[in-house]
Amino acid sequence: MVRIVKILILSLMCLTLVGWNTAFAGKTIVIKGSTTVLPIAQAAAETYMKSHPEVNISISGGGSGNGIKALVDRSTDIANTSRFIKPKEVDLAIKNGVYPVPHRIAVDAIVPIVHPENPVNNLTIEQMSLIYQGKIKNWKDVGGKKMQIVVVSRDTSSGTYEVWQKKILNKAKVTPRAQMQASNGAVVQVVSKNKYAIGYIGLGYLDSSVKAIAVNGANASIQTALSGVYPIARPLFMFTDGWPKGTVADFINFVVSPKGQVIVKKEGYIPLY
Repeated sequence: MVRIVKILILSLMCLTLVGWNTAFAGKTIVIKGSTTVLPIAQAAAETYMKSHPEVNISISGGGSGNGIKALVDRSTDIANTSRFIKPKEVDLAIKNGVYPVPHRIAVDAIVPIVHPENPVNNLTIEQMSLIYQGKIKNWKDVGGKKMQIVVVSRDTSSGTYEVWQKKILNKAKVTPRAQMQASNGAVVQVVSKNKYAIGYIGLGYLDSSVKAIAVNGANASIQTALSGVYPIARPLFMFTDGWPKGTVADFINFVVSPKGQVIVKKEGYIPLY
């Protein structure tokens, strides 16, 4: 375990470029995991494959937990995650001969959203916690109209759910009445069609079909997330089995390079620099 801790610490210290290795060992990259990281991975892959036509990149979502599981069972080259790997996941990986190495590729803000016609513009962390625990059930109790609140949440395999539970719920349980969704896009779709609903998404999924809610008076932005003023920010990762080589290393190098970070910003997320 000491060896693994050292691997994780060393890899976290390197937040820019992965060691270059342009002698491509393979021409296919499989990427699975977080739907939050999905838009970044897809856009980066599209640009990368244009300049590397010999490379094929296959990408799918399913949540951070499923991405880690795929890395552990060796069915993916890269696991996208919107949270850090758990100790029990590291143990499972080691037992299977997999040594997870994290590569931070962007920063994200988790944004609470409501229907555009909802007059509420700001909620405190305490208010959101009580809403998601089912203890506040009506919008009138937080400055809105007299309407029942419909709670929309990500499912438990989601890294976004894990961060929300830690930062907002302080590990309390989500109300059993919550509508659990498998992706950021699904949350947007449900909330955009329901005037009573509240949900939460990664910053890159925010569009005009829903309204972002300020948290403790702070709106989510690049500046507030990086400065710590916005309280629900988190790093986004790509995990590999050991230090990457060949095509995988080259692709991750591209994502964290200045050109890749332009793509991060274009997709609505927060670049590393």
